[in-house]
Amino acid sequence: MTQEEILEVFRQTGALLEGHFVLTSGYHSPHYFQCAKILQYPKYLTVFSSMISDYFKDDDIDIVISPAIGGIVLGTEVGRLLNVRTIFAERENDKLTLRRGFSLQKDLNVLAVEDVVTTGGSLFELIDIIKNSGCRLAGVGYIIDRSNGKVDFKTKQIALAKFDVVKFRENDIPDWLEEIPVTKPGSRKPV
Repeated sequence: MTQEEILEVFRQTGALLEGHFVLTSGYHSPHYFQCAKILQYPKYLTVFSSMISDYFKDDDIDIVISPAIGGIVLGTEVGRLLNVRTIFAERENDKLTLRRGFSLQKDLNVLAVEDVVTTGGSLFELIDIIKNSGCRLAGVGYIIDRSNGKVDFKTKQIALAKFDVVKFRENDIPDWLEEIPVTKPGSRKPV
């Protein structure tokens, strides 16, 4: 699928929302990508996961890790396609951590998978978990890059679609956006 085809599927499935949203990063935006709405359809989950797993198929991946909640479905399917174990990190005291008995053994090649990246905050936290475990970051894969290529994880990475979404700091919200009621759709509180 091309980038424009991916964005069109987001529109058709109602996964590209319009309104006034407070993002996890704390920025305000008139657009929000709700990947759960698109990943509920097996054909799209398979297409996106296949694109990511194909990109990393020759990289000797040992394990896939994702941040909860957004990356879990995608990460699990990418791991299944690569035929490797998949785990996720979740927030405890506002910090991503491995729980539920999940662990990373030293010297593994780890692929980090996420649904949407705006500032890369959750993925940077995952990368710290990977490196602090004595593992190697094999790469990063995600569906939507809201930064339009500005976030660099200093590793092999793939974004299936890049979208330069307009975003504003709390004290710079334009009047036209201020008039729209605020929605906070993310799985964690804005920073």
